[in-house]
Amino acid sequence: MEKIAGHPPSAIRHPRTVFIAGPTAVGKSAIALALAEKIGGEIISVDSMQVYRGLDIGTAKPTADERKKIPHHLIDICDLTEAFDAAQFIRLAQKAVAEIQSRNRTPVFCGGTGLYFKAFLDGLGEAPPSDEKLRAELEAAPFPSLLEELRERDPAAYEKIDRQNPRRVIRAVEVIRLTGKKFSEQRAEWKSAAKNQQPEARIFCFTRQADDLHGRINRRVDEMFSRGLVDETRELLKHALAENKFAMQAIGYRQVVEHLRGERSLAETVELVKIKTRQFAKRQLTWFRRHGNCEWLELSPSDSVRDLLPRLLR
Repeated sequence: MEKIAGHPPSAIRHPRTVFIAGPTAVGKSAIALALAEKIGGEIISVDSMQVYRGLDIGTAKPTADERKKIPHHLIDICDLTEAFDAAQFIRLAQKAVAEIQSRNRTPVFCGGTGLYFKAFLDGLGEAPPSDEKLRAELEAAPFPSLLEELRERDPAAYEKIDRQNPRRVIRAVEVIRLTGKKFSEQRAEWKSAAKNQQPEARIFCFTRQADDLHGRINRRVDEMFSRGLVDETRELLKHALAENKFAMQAIGYRQVVEHLRGERSLAETVELVKIKTRQFAKRQLTWFRRHGNCEWLELSPSDSVRDLLPRLLR
């Protein structure tokens, strides 16, 4: 631990951890960068896709200059041949927090993967490890049949789960089959021993009016394609992108892969990515409203990052 003149190490209080969340394209990354620079912080990415090397343009990763200016953690830590989950996120985030605080700097969590925020703050439920044979069977099954099974066996989980996310639906059905118990009940039994004691933890969750957010999403998608999303995806297909079912859920990449296979034109693909991204942003907002202990801050087109910092610092 770095010593501060006049204070023994045991008397040093670590800087408070900051949590910044919100839907895609809302502007949270720029806010986190400015805040980290202002308070002497380092950013921990809370993004389930930015962990993968090569998924750069489509995940809107911070630029090399931004990462040089402010240290970022949990970005580019996995190859496409590797799996990544919430348990790994917890372990690596805890390590990053300890390292950041040892330098007497402030951890600034920033991202839109709600499950990772909740997993870090509340711990993970006691769930059985994945069964390779059963997982393969479920992945091969028709997705509508899995949704129907989940609806019949666990209506509560069916209502709350993201039904457009095959990975989560498959995991829920897998746990039900392995344990014979409802997935929703097991998820409710959080491991208190695994909780991160953050008594002052608040998530600043940013939002915008729908027209404003949709316009930002549309412009971001256009920029991604102009920067070379198609070429990036074409190159990633040489490095097992199509074989990584989790990475293939990243909006933009799946649709471009389908375009490269001749399923639709480029113009149709661009429009589809915009639609899918707007739908995803809506699901993110719904998730944070249901599960997050959030302090909501609505942004307007006229807001600047400089204007927002005093509100956060208060």
